[in-house]
Amino acid sequence: MKDIKIYIATSNPHKAAELGRMFETEGLPVRVEGAASLGGMPECEENGDTFEANALIKARALKAVAPKDAYILADDSGIVVDALGGRPGIYSARYAGVSGAGADAANNAKLLSELAGVPDEKRTARFVCALKLLEPGGGEKTFTGTFEGVINHGGKGENGFGYDPLFFVPEKNMTSAQLDPDEKNLLSHRGKAQRLLAEYLKTIL
Repeated sequence: MKDIKIYIATSNPHKAAELGRMFETEGLPVRVEGAASLGGMPECEENGDTFEANALIKARALKAVAPKDAYILADDSGIVVDALGGRPGIYSARYAGVSGAGADAANNAKLLSELAGVPDEKRTARFVCALKLLEPGGGEKTFTGTFEGVINHGGKGENGFGYDPLFFVPEKNMTSAQLDPDEKNLLSHRGKAQRLLAEYLKTIL
């Protein structure tokens, strides 16, 4: 296997570290660098109409400032609620129009408000993650994972973030925010997409 470096289109150091641990677990000789190592994540307008499109926008923005032989990875994710016609979807992070520390609480409150009166059997939802890999030769690969569940009537659990406290996982009889982090990774949309990425990399390294 040859060693490679992947630049991930995020300013969040935790995402880069998480991905690095996953590659290590999979036995892949891959070094992960965040956008900070290239001077920061370039400004880009995430105006795509799908998770895949927004991941590609972020990946191409970082590719523009990366070494020509670099692998670039970007992800876009969110929650899709059936009773709301797929909302929040690509607007998950900014659903309530709030940014910063209060965004999660505001988003959760808006989601609960919009689902008021909706019975349990119609509160089905899923988290979706799309990973986009840009290869040095111009190739583009997409890896998608989903995580099925139901929107609870209130938040439970301290382990997660975003909509995790509201996302009830029937097979575990608890919310995503109550799951052990390792167990969550096995079930989660992001974990599934990352493992598909790892399997692909094993075929080219």
